[in-house]
Amino acid sequence: MAAIRQIDWTAAMHAVAADRAKRPAGLLAARGLIAATSAKRRPLVVAGEYDRAAIMAAAVAAARVHQARTGSTWGEAMSVTLKATWQLARAARTARAH
Repeated sequence: MAAIRQIDWTAAMHAVAADRAKRPAGLLAARGLIAATSAKRRPLVVAGEYDRAAIMAAAVAAARVHQARTGSTWGEAMSVTLKATWQLARAARTARAH
């Protein structure tokens, strides 16, 4: 008797998609905080180019707030806020291009 494994590919693909769709905790709050504070003081995009220093400064400031709110590690807080800051920078660059 041969050993046969059957895989439910539909369920497997749904599980993979569900894992990818998860947002890190606090991503939307971090994006709102950055948009309301840091991005207004110092633009993230200057002359169509990303201002990496401004992006990093905004992410660090937001990470401090994020870490205080959630009690996460510094690495997790920076990961979330850098993702949020780059999303805002890409959106700003696209908006200026059109």
